[in-house]
Amino acid sequence: MHTFSTPDGTTLAYRVEGEADGDPVVCLPGGPMQDSRYLADLGGLAARAGRRLLFLDPRGTGSSAVPADPSSYRCDRQVEDVEALRLHLGLERVDILGHSAGANLAVRYAEHHPERVSRLALLTPSVFALGVTIDGETRRETARLRQGEPWFAEAYAALEAVTEGRGGPADWPAITPFMYGRWDERARAHRDAGDEQRNNEAAAVFASEGAFDPPATRAALAAFTARVLVLAGEVDISAPPKAVAEVAGMFPGAEFAVLPGAGHFPWLDDADLFAETVAAFLR
Repeated sequence: MHTFSTPDGTTLAYRVEGEADGDPVVCLPGGPMQDSRYLADLGGLAARAGRRLLFLDPRGTGSSAVPADPSSYRCDRQVEDVEALRLHLGLERVDILGHSAGANLAVRYAEHHPERVSRLALLTPSVFALGVTIDGETRRETARLRQGEPWFAEAYAALEAVTEGRGGPADWPAITPFMYGRWDERARAHRDAGDEQRNNEAAAVFASEGAFDPPATRAALAAFTARVLVLAGEVDISAPPKAVAEVAGMFPGAEFAVLPGAGHFPWLDDADLFAETVAAFLR
């Protein structure tokens, strides 16, 4: 692990995958507030792209220190963590990849430091920072693509309860199979590890009041000139392709891709197609 210091004195850590001489890509994990281990090596992306991937552990997660001020877990407050990493690396501009909730931080960084971003990749992005609404029927329509799976009936009943506002504590874990393109032992292990890697206290603060200003962010991104890739998984109920296409439309000339049969963690579902799609963009 490598470390650097943020303006408030918190020491943050990041791990590196790929060749030492590869141009760096800063990877921001989701969760929210989950350490970067769940991203693994993003399906071999570093080798495929010939790049060096830098996986940041957000403050209070993984090998990064717990901040003195818990309110600094808020998404907008972490923008300067990303800027501190850029300065630590000595880069004029940086390529940024944000997954899920990490996409919120990525777009807020692009909003505040557009001149410092050379490429921006948003993978199965959370849409809170952009104010996109995902209604229950869109999630259920996406889920119905999985009819015929042995677990479908139970998981779909739980999804109906959740999207209709009557979900109980057992319903949320019951819909987890919809997050993966294949609900197999590997997916179950990934889910179990993720539960242990998340800082729940920090996650409760990440999207708290003041974290997002969608009108301001959308206005800034409408003038964003760097290259952008927005990627969706065909069967991802968390970030359905319909909603992710709306995100792509907020950028001038963004590339939009949907990976067939992929869920919220597309590098697990088809590592080769995922890595080649993102590598082509990074090249």
